[in-house]
Amino acid sequence: MRNKKILLINDMAGYGKVATAAMLPILSYMGHQTYNLPTALVSNTLDYGKFNIMDTTDYITGVFPVWKQLGFSFSAIATGFIASERQAQIVSAYCMEQAANGTTIFVDPIMGDGGKLYNGVTPATIQSMREMIAVADLIFPNHTEACYLTDTAYNPDGVTREESKKLIDKLRTIGAKSVLTTSIPVDGQTSVVGYNHATDQYFYLPYTEIPVHFPGTGDIFSAVLIGHLMDGEPLKTSTRKAMDAVYKLIDLNKGNEDKNRGIPLENFLEILK
Repeated sequence: MRNKKILLINDMAGYGKVATAAMLPILSYMGHQTYNLPTALVSNTLDYGKFNIMDTTDYITGVFPVWKQLGFSFSAIATGFIASERQAQIVSAYCMEQAANGTTIFVDPIMGDGGKLYNGVTPATIQSMREMIAVADLIFPNHTEACYLTDTAYNPDGVTREESKKLIDKLRTIGAKSVLTTSIPVDGQTSVVGYNHATDQYFYLPYTEIPVHFPGTGDIFSAVLIGHLMDGEPLKTSTRKAMDAVYKLIDLNKGNEDKNRGIPLENFLEILK
């Protein structure tokens, strides 16, 4: 089942293991052919406080026509950071075209965390992400992003099981088929809550948090999840494996002096098997 062709549409950091720089080595190690289209070039992870960023929308507009002429196609497309509303329209249109040909679309609507939007994220960005998830087979927003996408009030103390299901159902009405909501406290227990459209079932996967912050852990989760899904494994099983991988990687690196650069994945890829 391995050796699927996966296109990553996400930003590329020059220094640090986040976004494409984190996902590409993981998916390659898992045996998949991995391609990339940068939505932005970033000098380093934003956690350092200083950075330079370049929007690549103009570049992207020239890429898709060439790829169409050359007949390139992919088993799956995974989108992450989207730099602008214009870029979202271009990328979502391409994803819709590819989905019609059988390509699986994964969307990580990167916008914020901890109840707040990231710097530079605007109401237009939120609407752009709604356009992206409308074409998705699976989306995996965190609690904050799910609330912004559905105009739901964010409660730092979390939600009840019934409220978590309602949040997922709101995301499904936007167009997403299957949904994972990550980093969401459910009845006091931090969890990943999921809905699998193939089985019409909800599921809850609680986990213990390690009180250490690394940028890129969401990207690691996405990559491991997608890798297992493209191997034909069920959504719930793939989600738990991705959660366990992130936990192990954080635990093994929690003593690192420079956490801003993310987790040095090349040293730990073997634990993903």
